[in-house]
Amino acid sequence: MSPYAAPLRDMRFVLNDVVGLGRIAALPGLENADPELIAQVLEEGGKLAGDVLAPLNAVGDKQHPWLENGVVRTPDGFAEAYRQFAEGGWNGAPFEEEYGGMGLPWLVSTALQEMWQGANLAFGLCPLLTQAAIDALREVGTDAQKALYLPKLVSGEWTGTMNLTEPQAGTDLGAIRTKAEKCSDGSYRLKGQKIFITWGDHDCTDNIVHLVLARSPDGIAGTKGLSLYIVPKFIPDADGNPGVRNDVRPVGLEHKLGIHASPTCVMAYGEEEGAVGWLVGEENRGIEYMFIMMNNARLAVGLQGVAIAERAYQQAVDYARNRVQGRAISGSSGGVAIINHPDVRRMLMTMKAQIEAMRGLVYDTAAAIDTADRHADKDVAAAARRRVDLLIPVAKAWCTDTAVEICSTNIQVHGGMGFIEETGAAQHHRDARILPIYEGANGVQALDLVGRKVARDGGAAMGELISDIHATLADLSAETASDIRLNAIHRHLSAGVTALSSATEWVVTTMPSDPASAASQSAVFLRMFGLVVGGWIMARSALAARALLKAGAEGDERYLEAKLVTVHHYADHVLAQAPSLLGTITAGGQTVMALAEDQF
Repeated sequence: MSPYAAPLRDMRFVLNDVVGLGRIAALPGLENADPELIAQVLEEGGKLAGDVLAPLNAVGDKQHPWLENGVVRTPDGFAEAYRQFAEGGWNGAPFEEEYGGMGLPWLVSTALQEMWQGANLAFGLCPLLTQAAIDALREVGTDAQKALYLPKLVSGEWTGTMNLTEPQAGTDLGAIRTKAEKCSDGSYRLKGQKIFITWGDHDCTDNIVHLVLARSPDGIAGTKGLSLYIVPKFIPDADGNPGVRNDVRPVGLEHKLGIHASPTCVMAYGEEEGAVGWLVGEENRGIEYMFIMMNNARLAVGLQGVAIAERAYQQAVDYARNRVQGRAISGSSGGVAIINHPDVRRMLMTMKAQIEAMRGLVYDTAAAIDTADRHADKDVAAAARRRVDLLIPVAKAWCTDTAVEICSTNIQVHGGMGFIEETGAAQHHRDARILPIYEGANGVQALDLVGRKVARDGGAAMGELISDIHATLADLSAETASDIRLNAIHRHLSAGVTALSSATEWVVTTMPSDPASAASQSAVFLRMFGLVVGGWIMARSALAARALLKAGAEGDERYLEAKLVTVHHYADHVLAQAPSLLGTITAGGQTVMALAEDQF
């Protein structure tokens, strides 16, 4: 398998020149986000990712975790790598110094997370879930719960999980049966079973903090009767150290298509006296609290799509440069590396362009989170929150769907060797395939987008985004006459946003009167949205590259020229597809639900 190198140059370009790290670092509470410090942090993070985590990726794919006497054992090297990760303080990058964190923006933490996920997707899932648990406890935990759990979770000394799904429930959380019974001391006893629990047990830390969705003692049927509980693997003693083993255990490990090194556990709660847990927040508000974790995790899964796509792209480029086969199309004698063949170039260029758009989208959403959380102007913060809510389902679904396409293209670049396990291309494809499914399947994301994020407010939040896209088009218009590349992105983005505006009007009009038709086309709408917002990101990238070239970016000319070519390729090969989806969105619902069940 080819090595992984964190794409630091591309990361810095997006952070500094496209999204605007400077304006984020100026927000209250982000005084630690000094540019020199951040550059050093990214550099050191890249070393950990490339030197420590990436070499374990193939190891974990072959040597799966196993269950031994009630404990999950991880593949060789994973526990040591995790300890190195935690000792470096990497888990605490975006969290407050009072809990032992670095106090860096989510935007910077997002770039770091891309490195962990790109180097080793199975490993990266562990801190991903821990950070989601931290987010929930920061928001709704009691002072005592924060004092007990957050320092150890932020440091990475302990890890966190979220426990939702049950065998009979799946996505329908209202069908959850795990029950909580209240005790006289204020604690609860939980009994039930959870499935698909990522890193539900392992041997990398001394304790694991489970956040468990369970039915309240007097909880009514459905989601309104669910509460959220802290259930540690080992109950902390008076000094806050792991004490007696709680009545929660992994009773099985799933055998999966990919991400083999990430233990996906069946967890049993209360097989004996009951698992001891403590209520988080108020009873019967568990779904509300769980969405704090899920929104965090959904953006992180979108980032995983960026990361695994980048890993596959690096591998495809490496193979294409070194695989000699066939003659050049010009007819020169002798064999050439396949990177000289036009169709291979087309595949590589499309991979590269899509990844740059995806990265920009996820980083831009992370910057909006920082703005929503910290901006002193409440109106600016509220607008940023609306933008976050609008973009998260798109970042999660479009980036992960596209990642699967890119990982498949990597196999195609390899030809027959891509189908052979020893090259490693198959692992990336297998690992990526779960991303459109977990943390809310992409069909659910699409329904959320059209129903809750577009139709519910009459398209207001979408209107704000479309206005921002038009502002970028206005900036582009002054440059198009002198540069064919900027002309292409202007032309295709203009057509794309016009189609997106029409599709939005259709959704806003149709959803209240004919929700089935709107729902039938929600995935297509989300794809159009992704293509267009990706085009907006690429347009901003073009403007940034053009400005730097005009300013005389010495030593970066070839890099910035490549950016403009990549933007041009995205415009002609990817963004150009967006207007063609409008007819499907507005008319395609007539067939989706037309057949009776027995006609399939």
